[in-house]
Amino acid sequence: MPRIEIAPSMLSADFARLGEEVAAIEAAGADRVHWDVMDGQFVPNLTFGPMVVAATRPHSTLPFEAHLMVLAADNLLGEYIAAGCERIVVHPEACPHLHRTLGNIAAQGAKPAVALNPATPLTAVEHVLHMVDMVMVMTVNPGFGGQRYIAEMEPKIRALRDTITARGLAVDIEVDGGIAPATVAQVAAAGANVYVAGNAVFRDPRGYAAPIDELRAGGAAGYAD
Repeated sequence: MPRIEIAPSMLSADFARLGEEVAAIEAAGADRVHWDVMDGQFVPNLTFGPMVVAATRPHSTLPFEAHLMVLAADNLLGEYIAAGCERIVVHPEACPHLHRTLGNIAAQGAKPAVALNPATPLTAVEHVLHMVDMVMVMTVNPGFGGQRYIAEMEPKIRALRDTITARGLAVDIEVDGGIAPATVAQVAAAGANVYVAGNAVFRDPRGYAAPIDELRAGGAAGYAD
C-alpha cells in the first residue's frame, strides 16, 4: 500500500494570509502544499505567480507542488522550481512535446508529474509513465474551486493503478476536484493515494486538523478495501 498523503489546495486559502496559511496546514498535519497555477488562457482564472509562491516558502517545510494549468508551461518551469516547488505538474493537453517537458523538469532538479483532464484518456501518458513520480487525475474540469466531484473518473483511476502495478512503477496517483471526507474513500478504493482538497480543509469550521485527519483516515480505509 502506498503512502496516503493530503495536499491542501491554496486556491481555497485566505489570499491575504498565505504565509500563515501554509504554516497552519503544516501544523494541522498536511503532507504537501498544492499550488493551483492558472493563466487565464488554458483555464479561465488567474492565480499564483512564482513570486507569491516564493514569498510563502520560508513559512513551511512541507514540499510544494505547482499544478501548472497554463498554456506555456515550458516557459514557466524554472520560475516555479526557483520559487521552491519540488514537484511540477503539467498537462499533456497544453504540452505538445510532453516527453521533452518532463525531461526539462527533471533536468532542473524537480520531480515531474502530469495531470489529466476528465475527457483526456490514459493513452496520453502511457508512454511517459516511467518519467514521472505522480499522475494526477482531475475529478473536476480545471479552473474553479468548489466544483462537484465527477464520480465517472473512478474507472480511469482504477485503470491507471492497474497499469502502474502491472509495469512495476513507483508512481503515485493524485486526485484533484471535489475531494472531501464524503468522497475520498471512493477515489482511494479506485487506487488513488494522494488527495488534493481545498474547501474541505479551508472551509471547515472546526479548523484544518479535523478534515485532514478525516481525509487521511478515509483514504486509508478506502484503499485497504
